[in-house]
Amino acid sequence: MIKEDPHRINDRITGVNEVRLVGDNLEQGVYPLREAQRMAEDMGLDLVEISGSADPPVCRIIEYKKFLYDLKKKQKEIKAKQATVEMKEIRFGPNTDEHDQNFKLKHARKFLEDGHKVKAFVFFRGRTIVFKERGEILLLKFAQELEDIAIVEQMPKLEGKRMIMYLIPKKKK
Repeated sequence: MIKEDPHRINDRITGVNEVRLVGDNLEQGVYPLREAQRMAEDMGLDLVEISGSADPPVCRIIEYKKFLYDLKKKQKEIKAKQATVEMKEIRFGPNTDEHDQNFKLKHARKFLEDGHKVKAFVFFRGRTIVFKERGEILLLKFAQELEDIAIVEQMPKLEGKRMIMYLIPKKKK
């Protein structure tokens, strides 16, 4: 199976009479297709269609393999610069004591400093659902402790047997 090139090059550019040439060391402008192909051949390079949807199509005279290499390199750089935001979860019970809260607070602080979102939730098991207020107080106290580095994206909200709150890191200056 032969992989088809994403761009039309040289003789594969068909169905048009004129092309717009852009690039280094050449007179930019609109040229007849045959003349543009001859110019590329004289330079020992390829005529590559950059934008086929334009009228007339935009072409560039370059070495095709080098062009593909540079394109891949640019895409890699863009991908490397993208920050992936991960969702970290911290789970409490309605009767979580002070020590466990502080322990989980340290973890949440580290997650937020690393730039991750934090989903803090209180899980109500069985009859503990009667302690809804205790769960809400616990989450609000948790948010208050982290207010220096986090913003509450969603206030505590009861969904089924869970009371959920989302925290996002503050933007660094």
